[in-house]
Amino acid sequence: MPNIKSSIKSMKVDAKRRARNVFEKTRMKKAQKLVLAAIAAGDAAEAKKLLPAAHKAIDQAAANNTIHKNAAARKKSKLALKVNAIPA
Repeated sequence: MPNIKSSIKSMKVDAKRRARNVFEKTRMKKAQKLVLAAIAAGDAAEAKKLLPAAHKAIDQAAANNTIHKNAAARKKSKLALKVNAIPA
């Protein structure tokens, strides 16, 4: 445990940031997994329905600087490509 005031505050801030980052990443990954599960099942309608929710979760993670904006764009693009590749 640090003795210096600024170090104590820094620890508290780091804990809050870590909690927010874990929450954002978890939400993003769950949304992606739902879309990928629908793709694996071959359910194009369900995958297309879940895609906007996954995009929103990815965008929010990027907005909070949990992931880089280019990483967010890459993840969204990959998901969209997979959804569009499903035969309707």
